[in-house]
Amino acid sequence: MVDKISSWKFAEDFVEENETLRAARGRAEELGVECVTPSVGAHLALIASALGAKAIVEAGTGTGVSGLWLLSGAPEAVLATIDTETEIQAAARRAFTDAKIAHNRTRVITGKALDVMSNMADAAYDLVFLDADRESIEGQLHEASRLLRPGGVVAIAHALWRDRVPDPAMRDDATSIYRDVLRFFSNQDDFVSALSPVGDGLLMASKRN
Repeated sequence: MVDKISSWKFAEDFVEENETLRAARGRAEELGVECVTPSVGAHLALIASALGAKAIVEAGTGTGVSGLWLLSGAPEAVLATIDTETEIQAAARRAFTDAKIAHNRTRVITGKALDVMSNMADAAYDLVFLDADRESIEGQLHEASRLLRPGGVVAIAHALWRDRVPDPAMRDDATSIYRDVLRFFSNQDDFVSALSPVGDGLLMASKRN
């Protein structure tokens, strides 16, 4: 059988990031922020491109790495990105500026993901990316379902949580939360979902028309 670890690493190394993304990733390392891997970023860009996304919500701004990837795939999209840390959001703003992204294409919102999402409009978004506030992710999923237009996609980072989710012996809180996320979509007739092993696991689900 093919060495799956080697294949995973090959897929991660297959993607080459530009100078702006590398700089944003470097600032994340300095600030102790975990970013999506290049392969996850490429998946997000592909989804945004395939959807022809015009409106995107991101829970977990970080230093702008995932936001840069999302916007690279949807050159006409407006990104509403949410985080609780203003210092980290300042780094994201710098990344967006470095990438020459027009100011009217990003809305950087400070607050908790669930609180902010609950005030957003129904069926107004093409893509929702969840990478923040793990403890409230169940509520975020319900909000994402409401925010998405028919045919829209929700993507969830860390869906395999350090490779612990597949191991039934692992029963810590974080692992259990992500198992619940997977179970949520397995029980939803309104979504078509797929789980990818890229990065730390990426769950993608498309809302049926």
